[in-house]
Amino acid sequence: MWWEKAFNRLGIIALISLVLAACNAPDMTPSEPTAPTYENEAYTQFLIRLTRLSTEAVQPIPETVPVQPKVVKLGKELFFSPQLSRNDTIACASCHILSQGGDDNRPVSFGIHGRKGEMNSPTVLNSGFNIAQFWDGRAPTLEAQAEDPITNPVEMGFDTLQQLVDKLNADAHWRQRFLDTFGEPPTADGLRFALAEYQRALITPGSRFDRYLMGDQDALNDQEKRGWHAFQHLGCINCHQGINLGGTLFQKIGLYKPTLMEEKRWLGRFNVTQHIEDKFVFKVPGLRNVADTAPYFHDGSIPTLEQAVAIMIEAQIDLPPQPEIIDDLVAFLKTLSAPLKEVGLEP
Repeated sequence: MWWEKAFNRLGIIALISLVLAACNAPDMTPSEPTAPTYENEAYTQFLIRLTRLSTEAVQPIPETVPVQPKVVKLGKELFFSPQLSRNDTIACASCHILSQGGDDNRPVSFGIHGRKGEMNSPTVLNSGFNIAQFWDGRAPTLEAQAEDPITNPVEMGFDTLQQLVDKLNADAHWRQRFLDTFGEPPTADGLRFALAEYQRALITPGSRFDRYLMGDQDALNDQEKRGWHAFQHLGCINCHQGINLGGTLFQKIGLYKPTLMEEKRWLGRFNVTQHIEDKFVFKVPGLRNVADTAPYFHDGSIPTLEQAVAIMIEAQIDLPPQPEIIDDLVAFLKTLSAPLKEVGLEP
């Protein structure tokens, strides 16, 4: 009968509809949780673009950098916490005082139990623009750098990084903070990444020199312009280049004239490479906010910027230091200072 044929057709259509609906239905099978990614590839690519696009030896600090605000916030909390030391007395911020140029203005720093360090603490400001970390460049990334002070017996005193991770996991506050940020409790990778991400966020854009680089001819006075000219003409720019005016290469201290620093036992890059030619070779320090980071050099032996400039002219350029040139260079170097901006934590 005709109605039997119609009924059969409707049944087939209904069956096809059910099959199609099943195919389009969302998969309700529980999936494995996605592991957090403890890296910031966007930041790496951002720096590559900045340097590749520039034809100048030095570049202004960008107004912002790509960081993850939640991670930056956790990293700041860790950076200022003395719980990162074995006896709860020393924080990262103890030796890197952000309001004082990102270092502690001492020849060398002091760690747990008042133990005296061996090297001058470099600034953490703009450290994300460096090619490597520490004076000898032994840490290729900020993540690698984060572990070293924690496991240094003079600084924070843990035997291993895992000891600190276990300590954080035993603390309800820190356990929750890591869960909120990464979706998992404290791990070594998460700890390193949070501290590194906070340091990447510490930049000082907007200096008078940067305004000058971007076309504001009135940003520098005549003496400061003479200093900038001398900086280029004398060859300072051959080593102090890039966004940070340094931190992009390694160089021997006392290139032309030996310095008293060479008589000490710090061998610099040699400790990393074991190459004889790397003795007394150090990472060229960045000059951003350099007027705020006395004393100077890897041993913190030089108390004033004027003295540091005079030594560099004589030892690295092989010229007699002239007072007027020193004054002009120091005036220029002071234009590299600017207030700290914590990217990702802006109101």
